[in-house]
Amino acid sequence: MPERTTVVASRSGLHARPAAIFADAAARLDVDVTIALAGTPEEEALDASSILSLMTLGAGNGDSVVLRAEGPGAGAALEELAALLETDLDAQ
Repeated sequence: MPERTTVVASRSGLHARPAAIFADAAARLDVDVTIALAGTPEEEALDASSILSLMTLGAGNGDSVVLRAEGPGAGAALEELAALLETDLDAQ
């Protein structure tokens, strides 16, 4: 399963508005995507398209997260989502 490690750039981390934007983007993809804090076992990763899961994750500004995707186009999906996390979504 392809994976991509990236850093959360939003000032408030993955809370409220940034989590909603990210969950919406993940839900529109034709692949299943999970997210976890770096160092978390793969089996404990959460559904990246769930706003509740993203807020439960507790990822703050500057935290490293691991995205994993499964399905055709997984690599491109990971790049798209990583770019979103590397943007300050609070500023939009």
